[in-house]
Amino acid sequence: ELMITLAIAAILMMVAVPNLSVYRRNAELTSAANTFVASLNTARSEAMKRGRYAMVVPTNNGASWNDGWVVFVDINRTQTYTEGADSVVATQMALPTGINMTGVNTATGSTPYVMFDPSGYSRNKSGGFGALTLTLARTEGTVAQQLDQTRRIIIASTGRVRMCKPIS
Repeated sequence: ELMITLAIAAILMMVAVPNLSVYRRNAELTSAANTFVASLNTARSEAMKRGRYAMVVPTNNGASWNDGWVVFVDINRTQTYTEGADSVVATQMALPTGINMTGVNTATGSTPYVMFDPSGYSRNKSGGFGALTLTLARTEGTVAQQLDQTRRIIIASTGRVRMCKPIS
């Protein structure tokens, strides 16, 4: 009886272990996306609370969101992060290995950013409204797995931030 119980337990473990791996990978991606959405919402609320522009930029004014990001209130009105002059609200460390974040519009290029005005609207540096989309995706696996392991963060011109899982 003990041998049969151990055999059944071994079979169940062989089935469960791959599913735990998929669960862990999905939880890691969802956690990274939720952290970024929380950072965006923090920037928006700080902009409205303080009556100033607030921004989210990659760490060290870099071009890659993968290295982490800084949420700050633009006290000196330079529209860039100036250490010591701007009020840092939150910072985030680098994304886990295997997750890549890319953006469009103002969230891409050599100096990507997301900026909110004192009314909470998403703006660009030239004063226009700044609707944009960022994509967090796994970099390994099959095409079908990569699509399942992708999250999009959409910021409307009104400043509303939402996250979705793309269909195709």
